[in-house]
Amino acid sequence: MRDILTAGRYFREKLGENVYKVPISLTGFTCPNIDGTVAKGGCVFCENESFSPNLAHEDKKRFYLHPHSPTNPYLDFQLLQLETQYNKTKKNLQKKFGAQKFIVYFQSFTNTYAPIETLKILYAKALSFEGVVGLSIGTRTDSINEEILTYLSELAKSYEIWVEYGVQSVYDETLSKINRGHDVENMAQTIKLTCKYDLNICAHLIFGLPGETQEMMLESVKFAMALGVKSLKIHPLYVVKRTALANDFRKGDFSPISEELYIDTIIKAFELIPEDVVIQRISAGISNDTLLAPSWCFEKHQQMRNIREALLKVGLNY
Repeated sequence: MRDILTAGRYFREKLGENVYKVPISLTGFTCPNIDGTVAKGGCVFCENESFSPNLAHEDKKRFYLHPHSPTNPYLDFQLLQLETQYNKTKKNLQKKFGAQKFIVYFQSFTNTYAPIETLKILYAKALSFEGVVGLSIGTRTDSINEEILTYLSELAKSYEIWVEYGVQSVYDETLSKINRGHDVENMAQTIKLTCKYDLNICAHLIFGLPGETQEMMLESVKFAMALGVKSLKIHPLYVVKRTALANDFRKGDFSPISEELYIDTIIKAFELIPEDVVIQRISAGISNDTLLAPSWCFEKHQQMRNIREALLKVGLNY
């Protein structure tokens, strides 16, 4: 029986105790494929409120930072959001699990797509909170530069610093279909550059993207491993309301991946993943009425039970 190196096992082995992620969603962040820099409308599956529990539903008229702005007039508000969200989630995790150590996870939108001065203040504030041992920063490979990487590498001397890149697929055709706004070459070059700064890299992969076969999904795993990615998050593609993908689904132009194919692809993916790669996620779903399909992504706990049972049958303990 092989024990898969989950994030929980990784942190227990490295720090001697459980470490919990605190997701943060700050007003002001956006993406270059939303604001028109490389595309408009965002990825076809993206309706960020469905993926980010802390993103305020009443915050419909969002302001957006520009990465080249000299100042951030909304910084005080962002700092307040950061502290409020952290304290609320920390309190819940302490009550439920007795949690003491935390990673602040900048989750929604592209969290390096802002002036470097803003990033430094926000990251430093997050690291100042009691119990915080590091940061995990969700971003895109076309929205980071050497100035940011240099700063993060300095932080990494004292903290756990993870850069989470949305890779999704290694096929330019697929990236175009989902309105990603960059190509595979950009991902490859940025990940190679990030490796030079000795930062922890987590790649997000999505199984079930439009037009992709199982072979294509597994090629994305091989790509990430060949580039030296240290961690993976794997998600099934599900359809939520208020997205371009929802329109395709309603017209019959998109069919979600089945649970059977998804689980079989997960099992085959582990044949390609070295034992020292940290697996942070192998499931995803949403348990509210914004989910359109597939229905098996509604019951996340049952989904995870089904995946674990299938893995155990082939000698893998998640």
